[in-house]
Amino acid sequence: MSRRRSRATEEDGPPSERKTGRLILVATPIGNLADLSERAIQTLGEVDHWIVEDTRVSGKLQSHLGIRKPMRVLSDHTPDPQIGRYLEELRGGATAALLTDGGAPAVSDPGAILCDLCHEAEVEVAAVPGPSAVTTALMLSGFFAQRFCFLGFLGKKEGAIRTELQPFRDSPITLVLFESPFRTETLLRVAGEALGQRRYAVCREMTKLYEQVFRSAFPHVPTERELPRKGEVTVVIEGRRRSRAEATDLA
Repeated sequence: MSRRRSRATEEDGPPSERKTGRLILVATPIGNLADLSERAIQTLGEVDHWIVEDTRVSGKLQSHLGIRKPMRVLSDHTPDPQIGRYLEELRGGATAALLTDGGAPAVSDPGAILCDLCHEAEVEVAAVPGPSAVTTALMLSGFFAQRFCFLGFLGKKEGAIRTELQPFRDSPITLVLFESPFRTETLLRVAGEALGQRRYAVCREMTKLYEQVFRSAFPHVPTERELPRKGEVTVVIEGRRRSRAEATDLA
């Protein structure tokens, strides 16, 4: 949907007069519930229903806000026909909030499927921005990430990890990845082999009580004492820094 069309939709009249409903992507806290914006709270209370990744997680958010809304599940296991029914509800005039378990929906999230279908069906899509694990980790890392690449979750096998990282071996682009705390050790070891000496930061439990930012450089892999293998983890790997000689050659 073009920006021009979005403005025209708003000028056509209030939501009750629109021909279709609306999908609103609402970013939710990645840990600390106090990070939810007033606009997000208002939106979550006004929509007809929520489309969520996990009702248990979003149910806690409803309890915190004192809001009761019907919830539809859209996860990696939701069949295509069910997603099609969600789209038909929106085409029929419903307004829904799309949430992920934490952070920005439709980013490394199955909600992107419905968002894409809405654009194709000319159902209005709007967004309420807010917390993001990607940008929060970049801030906490302290690395100069003028350019960065978000890779989400890499493959589980060492060969797949190495293959996906290899193109960045000589790149100055900072990398941001998600990983299970139980596989972080393997990721860091293989990343060091694939990328060479780099600085990295493991941001664990961001915005929560036991938030931790562990910074080091390859090939060092933190011990369990340095970095507990539990909690939500986001890894930032600094881009390859040019040597002074390389910088002089480019000038």
